[in-house]
Amino acid sequence: MRQLKTILLIDDDETTNYLNHRLLSRMNTAEDIRVVTNGEEALEYLEKAFAGVEGYPRPDLIFVDIKMSVMDGFEFLEEYQKFDETNKNQTIMMMLTSSASFYDLEKLKQFPEVLKHYSKPLAEADVREIIEEHF
Repeated sequence: MRQLKTILLIDDDETTNYLNHRLLSRMNTAEDIRVVTNGEEALEYLEKAFAGVEGYPRPDLIFVDIKMSVMDGFEFLEEYQKFDETNKNQTIMMMLTSSASFYDLEKLKQFPEVLKHYSKPLAEADVREIIEEHF
């Protein structure tokens, strides 16, 4: 399985972040796994990463939660769409959710950047599928 350079986890749930980080580390999926706890922090991180600021590597893969405080996943995605296409095309995005409601899944169709949604926490099979299909 190919190792990625950087994975960005966007979730306000510490337990989920811990479990996902542990799984991704154990599977040796990336050199660097970054965690931010809301959409605003994620946008700040990505602005720096896409601008090439040192210490903010551009993520190859982003996992974003739908339900977060401060700025939720959909608000984040609306802002994310404003980024340059070149940067977005070099980054794969997946949605993580604990509540895959019909409403959320329908709304997700408005955001072509999100390739698929997965249940929280990630499973080893999910990670393998993502790496094999997209990298």
